[in-house]
Amino acid sequence: MSIENLMIPQVYPAKLDIMDTEKAIKLVKDTFETELAAVLELTRVSAPLYVRPETGLNDDLNGVERPVQFDIKDIGADVAIVHSLAKWKRMALKRYGFKPETGLYTDMNAIRRDEELDNLHSVYVDQWDWEKVILDEDRTMHFLKHTVRDILSAIVATQKKLCARFEQLDCFITQDVHFVSSQELEDMYPELTPKERENEICKRYGVVFITQIGGKLRSGKPHDGRAPDYDDWDLNGDLLIWYPVLDRAIELSSMGIRVDAAALSRQLTLAGCEERREMPFHKMLLGGELPLTMGGGIGQSRLCMLLLQKAHIGEVQASVWPDDMASACEANGIHLL
Repeated sequence: MSIENLMIPQVYPAKLDIMDTEKAIKLVKDTFETELAAVLELTRVSAPLYVRPETGLNDDLNGVERPVQFDIKDIGADVAIVHSLAKWKRMALKRYGFKPETGLYTDMNAIRRDEELDNLHSVYVDQWDWEKVILDEDRTMHFLKHTVRDILSAIVATQKKLCARFEQLDCFITQDVHFVSSQELEDMYPELTPKERENEICKRYGVVFITQIGGKLRSGKPHDGRAPDYDDWDLNGDLLIWYPVLDRAIELSSMGIRVDAAALSRQLTLAGCEERREMPFHKMLLGGELPLTMGGGIGQSRLCMLLLQKAHIGEVQASVWPDDMASACEANGIHLL
């Protein structure tokens, strides 16, 4: 199945050799990290690779992914490698005493063993996870859109610095972003699948932020799956870029304003996850013991792939790939690290 998921560009001259690729990866990561921290007022913190399953701190993503679990001898219990850090970050904001309009970011590394591998998806996940404290009056679509524009400005600034260093690269990501709700998108393209809708809207506008992901649309299906206990489904979204190398839309970031007690209670009921109310994290949130926050994740390898104009995420990260995919890549000038 893996080779069926692989996209091979008709013409693909790699613009950077391996050594320049490694130098460019470092430049992107160093620059974007600095730009993101400045524009969102974030402080870097250390984060866990694994958590205790019973704490409820691990994220369920779409609700079906299996975490990688193993036992620790001296603890006498299992731990699970994180899928992401949305809940952990919110607990950390409380523990560290962050004030409103400030927050944290961290390097999140994970293993998602149920990923379907292709040009964009790897079992190894690396991203910048960020979270900041907000006020109750900030829980609005206007504030979410303002933050999206700030993040995009950090991406554009990074692209500009990279292209100045490596003149063979193109600056194709613009500061202009088009906002559309998942329901509006379904109404525009009712006969298409969600991914096909994303391609159509991104091909038209270049940079798109699709809002309100997780709840059922009028068709009876959600645009995409979201766990019920981190993003508020009415105040979240995905940032997508039209990527000319693969001639398709690519998601760069999933983010949103996090659930407050009312949104958590409503979404747990809608998702049929009432049992989570008794988990420590959920009890604290329902009891009003955690700060109001917003946050998200921005793929490190995915951003490097786009800005370096690579055809496969394996060209900017070291991972493991099926033999048929690796062979097909090599035969077509796509050199996996």
